[in-house]
Amino acid sequence: MSSPFSDLDRPPLSARALDHALVTPDGFWTSIAVRAQTGSTNADAAAEARAGAPEGLVVVAEEQVAGRGRRDRQWVSPPRAGLAVSVLLRPGRANEERGWRAVPAGAYGWLPLLAGVALLEAVDRVAEVDDAALKWPNDLLVGGRKCAGILAEAVGDAVVIGLGVNVSTRAEELPETTGVPATSLRVAGAKTTDRDPLLRALLRGVASWYAGWRDADADAEMSGLLAAYRRRCSTIGRPVRVLLPGGGALEGEATEVDGQGQLVVRTADGLTHRVSAGDVLHVR
Repeated sequence: MSSPFSDLDRPPLSARALDHALVTPDGFWTSIAVRAQTGSTNADAAAEARAGAPEGLVVVAEEQVAGRGRRDRQWVSPPRAGLAVSVLLRPGRANEERGWRAVPAGAYGWLPLLAGVALLEAVDRVAEVDDAALKWPNDLLVGGRKCAGILAEAVGDAVVIGLGVNVSTRAEELPETTGVPATSLRVAGAKTTDRDPLLRALLRGVASWYAGWRDADADAEMSGLLAAYRRRCSTIGRPVRVLLPGGGALEGEATEVDGQGQLVVRTADGLTHRVSAGDVLHVR
């Protein structure tokens, strides 16, 4: 493992500074663990969930050696070149102090979309790149290329949401992909590639959107989440090919994202299909 100070363009994150800024008596986040290296932040957070950790746990890794995306794809990045972060939420539990009722499991599908909105807003605010957009259900695109992926996993009544963001990754370090080409905030011309303010903005955004969603009893429309997602989703209005979890594919036009977070696809025969999970290819 390389020294955290071997690349001055990629300074290490400070657990103490993040904890001081984000773990407050009236805040949402309960603890922030920054690890020099781990296999998978999602696996770490899931283990903490099974051990009874409270909602609001954050796990961040400077280097992730076994990160996973959808369909068990690998997510790799040089040390300190990106953000590998997972958060622990417990939507299935009521919170009397905050006045939150338990959320039915059928609404959990909104959580990766919520994280996507928070990430997009953080990138807008901190990195100030052009042409950032969301690709349903779990990617952040910059200039039409994949800059980040999101993976949500249910662990009992908890949900772990992992985000992998290419921040200062150089062009020659980007992985080869079989789908959407990869990019990073640096390659896309970001105003800053400092991970600290980006992570702070991301976590504040997730906490804010999650609180609003819970306050609205997980109603994405009432909380404003549905409108925010639709506004920046580049999949809507595009010809798409959806690879379905059970096999097979669906081709047509993505007309909208509905109130349940499903992608609505109209096929050539005029029929409308609602997709809750799948890999989406934007067809040129």
